[in-house]
Amino acid sequence: MTAVADFEPKIIGFLCNWCSYAGADKAGGMQETYPPNVRIIRVMCSGRVDPQFVLSAFEKGADGVIILACHPGDCHYKEGNCRALQRHGMLNMMLEQLGVEKERCRLDYVSAGEGEKFSRVIREIVESVRVLGPLLVASDHNAEILSTE
Repeated sequence: MTAVADFEPKIIGFLCNWCSYAGADKAGGMQETYPPNVRIIRVMCSGRVDPQFVLSAFEKGADGVIILACHPGDCHYKEGNCRALQRHGMLNMMLEQLGVEKERCRLDYVSAGEGEKFSRVIREIVESVRVLGPLLVASDHNAEILSTE
């Protein structure tokens, strides 16, 4: 069994194409360092991140999920980031019912010019999930609920 000190969390990141993904690119261009624990999935808009995507990520072994959106009022699709915020609230309630800590699913805002903020947010989620340890599905009932198939 892996000691918590040696635990490296697996985190799925859903990044909007227009701001957050560009912010990640900016971080790379600035040679900002951040942990390699986040596997990035580029979506056209954070509002398109279906709650099932998050549940599926946890079911398939992710220890955490981060959704990065455009800042409020700055969405390329007008209000997609507002939809992401609403869905995140609903996700937190569902995850709580399943016994999954809310710190494992984070929503934040990163614009195209915020490479430093992108790096900081990634460091924060990795450290937060590292402290929580690996996600363990508590029961077969929870595994059935998390299942998307």
